[in-house]
Amino acid sequence: MQKALNCSYLDAFIENGNNLLDNDNVHVENGQPRDEVVKQLKTLYSQVDYSDMASKDVRKAIQMVLIKAITQDKIQSNHQLTPDTIAFIIGYLLTRIFKSQPEIEILDLAVGSGNLLMAIMHQLSSELHATVHGIGIDNDDSMLSIAGISAEMQKLPVELIHQDSINNILVNNVDLVVSDLPVGFYPIDENAKNYVTHSETGHSYAHHLLIEQGMNHVKPGGFGVFLVPSNLFQTKESKSLLKWMQDDAYLQGMLNLPKELFANAATQKAIMILQRHGNGAKQVNKIMIGEFPSFKDQAAFQKFIAEIVDWEQKDLLANS
Repeated sequence: MQKALNCSYLDAFIENGNNLLDNDNVHVENGQPRDEVVKQLKTLYSQVDYSDMASKDVRKAIQMVLIKAITQDKIQSNHQLTPDTIAFIIGYLLTRIFKSQPEIEILDLAVGSGNLLMAIMHQLSSELHATVHGIGIDNDDSMLSIAGISAEMQKLPVELIHQDSINNILVNNVDLVVSDLPVGFYPIDENAKNYVTHSETGHSYAHHLLIEQGMNHVKPGGFGVFLVPSNLFQTKESKSLLKWMQDDAYLQGMLNLPKELFANAATQKAIMILQRHGNGAKQVNKIMIGEFPSFKDQAAFQKFIAEIVDWEQKDLLANS
């Protein structure tokens, strides 16, 4: 397909994905792809039945495509997918928070290919037997196309919106916002001025603005779980973020992911747990701060997970 249409690897995948969803019909435009290629594609499609695949296997297959696309198309780092391992840890933390809730609505302001959102949706729906609905927003139409293919193949109810998440977004307040935030400066200063977390001089950090925007769209007492730089509070720009948090959100936890997952210390990320003020929410007595041990050290990793579960039950949930 890539050769026939002279397009990127990612665009070739989107074409194939849409064809598979359209009952294996090959979309032809201006005579492309040619008849002999259409025949080859139909033969290949006949060997694939995604409807018989488990959701996690559909996601894995799409992950493999995206990993190849990173090298083939030289995709920028902010568009790279969130690994299932990290999604599973976040989902595991959330199963206790939402254990008695029959319906859960989740918003992801930087949904990308949808891997994080959909992995968590699947985990919550299968473990809690809850009805889970997702909303994903992104300004990259290729990534949204992949997210759309992934959601449809996994039969997940996800509404996808193509827009800049820093702009005014027309979504009702949700139970949870979860996002692997793009890190860097946001170029449109005019839009940033609407946020407490904007920088006084020069461009503002996009990840600061998205944290504020996300928490503005959760219900009072609702949660925000964000993948953020581990040094989030160590930059001079963090003053405005801390000022906003005093009035709007409780920092309940900050858990650094294992160093081995990142190329260097500067790119290390953490799971940040915020809770919006209101509806009986309070600052926990003990903020959960720590660093996950290496995934290779299973005993230490399991011990740390047990400590988090204990904290959730005795501090976080006893508090809400």
